[in-house]
Amino acid sequence: MALVCALTNEVPETPVVSPYSGAIFEKRVIEKYLMENGCDPISGKELKPDELIEIKTPAVVKPKPPSATSIPATLKTMQDEWDALMIHSFTQRQQLQTTRQELSHALYQHDAACRVIARLNKEVAAAREALATLKPQAGIVSAPTAIPQPALAAEAGGSATHPMEQAGMSAEVIQKLQDKATVLTQERKKRGRTVPEDLVMADQVKSFLTVASHPGLHSASVPGILALDINSADHSKILTGGNDKNATVFNKDTEQVVAILKGHTKKITKVIYHPNEDTVITGSPDMNIRIWHVPTSQTQLLLRCHEGPVTGLSLHPTGDYLLSTSSDKHWAFSDIRTGRLLTKVIDTAEMGLTTAQFHPDGLIFGTGTKDAQVKIWDLKEQSNVANFPGHTGPISAISFSENGYYLATAADDACVKLWDLRKLKNFKTIQLDDGYEVKDLCFDQSGTYLAIAGTDVRVYLCKQWQDLKIFNDHTALATGVRFGKHAQYLASTSMDRTLKLYAIE
Repeated sequence: MALVCALTNEVPETPVVSPYSGAIFEKRVIEKYLMENGCDPISGKELKPDELIEIKTPAVVKPKPPSATSIPATLKTMQDEWDALMIHSFTQRQQLQTTRQELSHALYQHDAACRVIARLNKEVAAAREALATLKPQAGIVSAPTAIPQPALAAEAGGSATHPMEQAGMSAEVIQKLQDKATVLTQERKKRGRTVPEDLVMADQVKSFLTVASHPGLHSASVPGILALDINSADHSKILTGGNDKNATVFNKDTEQVVAILKGHTKKITKVIYHPNEDTVITGSPDMNIRIWHVPTSQTQLLLRCHEGPVTGLSLHPTGDYLLSTSSDKHWAFSDIRTGRLLTKVIDTAEMGLTTAQFHPDGLIFGTGTKDAQVKIWDLKEQSNVANFPGHTGPISAISFSENGYYLATAADDACVKLWDLRKLKNFKTIQLDDGYEVKDLCFDQSGTYLAIAGTDVRVYLCKQWQDLKIFNDHTALATGVRFGKHAQYLASTSMDRTLKLYAIE
């Protein structure tokens, strides 16, 4: 009211003046205001009604303007006032719209800032978690496990850039390898030609169906499972490695994830489940090999044996030593109890190694190369003792049969070749369809069946080499395949992010 009087110079019917602000008010209105608030509406100072100063003004009779002496003139005056009011209302609406836009922009900026802060907090938490995972590797790792020795391999980002020193193949290590091979050979001779009583028969394999499909083991944002292994002691536990840089331990019986292993900085392409311990081994293009304690989901040892991506892993039958290959053209033999690199040998392959596996006896092993070569090595002598030429593409997978005589190899040439290690020759070639990709091979524990994973999943009966069953359930390339105990079930993984299990319904 005071502002209206001051700006329009209109005099109220009963004008009064505030002694504090000097503003003019209509007496009736200001008294009501003071009863509710008790202060000057302009200056905010305490003001009582009896402090108001009345203004004595003579009664002035304002004559009507000449233009308002008729009805049409009065209507025109009212029209002008209406027009002025509409223009003022339009201006107010424009200002309101501008204010709303400014407020909306400010709220959007605030929301964007909150999201950026949340993302940064998440990245900081992830970095702290990774740091906490890496810290135990700097010294002695005291975990309740069968691998309690200190990690001699350096951590990534620290002295890991320095190659590990070779400790050498001592006479004690060689004797240990020889003793194990002797025991395994004798056991194989005792088994002879008999097959386990619980082994699933060929007719039963033909009736295998998909009994389970698990798509939630790895991240959906970076799809793809790249590696697979099964615990040979507890066949309910399955290990997978994914594009999401994690390895997952899954119990197929309870359908529960047992552990998620985080630490690699790139995808995991090779995984091994230790046959006698709750320990797993993973390899990655980040050039690191990690040995994990499953109950704690922690890295126990970090091996940096190579200066290139790790392409192959195989555990020695003793359970104490690890064979690894890399695109740096070397294969390495390491002690997983102490983290020592025992020996490292360069291959003559021009383009690097792609895969590796120990023979069941553990004294020889096979490697594949990018230039289509399959090579057999003597571990004790660290020498190349045989070569199997014939493939026309990079070797993608190799697998020794438990009978000790057969070797299956696959390459990017749409065929699987079977080799006789006694005669050192190719005795069977399974020619697949043009464009067929083979990513993994696996014999069952008795050497009766051979499984192939790639464009689809197939099972062959050994000796006759006839295909028993073809599974086309995956919607993308199959990357891994393994048999359960006595071939009672078959597991496969795929780039479609699923783990599938096949068995008799």
